Amino acid sequence: MRGRARYRAFMPRYALKIEYDGGPFAGWQRQADQPSVQGAIEAALARLEPGAHTIAAAGRTDAGVHATGQVAHADLTKNWDPFRLCEALNYHLKPNPVAIVACARVDEDFHARFSANERRYLFRLVSRRAPMVLERGTVWQVQNVLNADAMREAAAYLIGHHDFTTFRATMCQAKSPVKTLDEITLEEVEIPHGTEFRFTLRARSFLHNQVRSIVGTLERVGAGSWAPEDVAKALAAKDRSACGPVSPPHGLYLTGVGYPQDPFC
Repeated sequence: MRGRARYRAFMPRYALKIEYDGGPFAGWQRQADQPSVQGAIEAALARLEPGAHTIAAAGRTDAGVHATGQVAHADLTKNWDPFRLCEALNYHLKPNPVAIVACARVDEDFHARFSANERRYLFRLVSRRAPMVLERGTVWQVQNVLNADAMREAAAYLIGHHDFTTFRATMCQAKSPVKTLDEITLEEVEIPHGTEFRFTLRARSFLHNQVRSIVGTLERVGAGSWAPEDVAKALAAKDRSACGPVSPPHGLYLTGVGYPQDPFC
């Protein structure tokens, strides 16, 4: 253990808060033959400290999913000033649509994934007839009018401790489908010639495709195809086939990760 401790003493750990446009990437996780956010950051780290680097993230976002508050950690060999590390990484990340927005030195027992006690997601859904030009690829657009009150009523059935098998991807690797969903809120924002519906979801952790499955189902409620109580029935069914359509990834954002002590304060 003493040898290991001496080795770790020369490997300072840094937490990185990361923003990215998920559109050009095959997801967060490193891919052998496709671009990934993890791969882009590890390549930038290799420009600063030659050699192989492996970083760990709070959540492995899917292809097309964005982030404004992803968190990862990296072990380096030099004692970097966090500001200079942030600046150097952003320089070497160009032209990838990835930015390190904050950096902090953390204790060696900090882990971006396993130390986290909360994840927060935003889903942006726009109801508008005309195509979205300036924000194409950053929101899910539908043309039908949506009833926000009906969606809120339906969402209330999902808050709390439940078996979310219905809202879980068939390839999900989580050991259990039981999760506690702490919050679903819906904000309406008027935009030119339409309305944006912003869903905020908060939980300790989420199942694979859980947020997109929930929002896709709630959209059907807003459009009038489902009644709010149909969502309660779908949840109780514990059957993936009872779920509504899965929303596309480009409306989804990982906006924040919570820790017992915020490493960036």
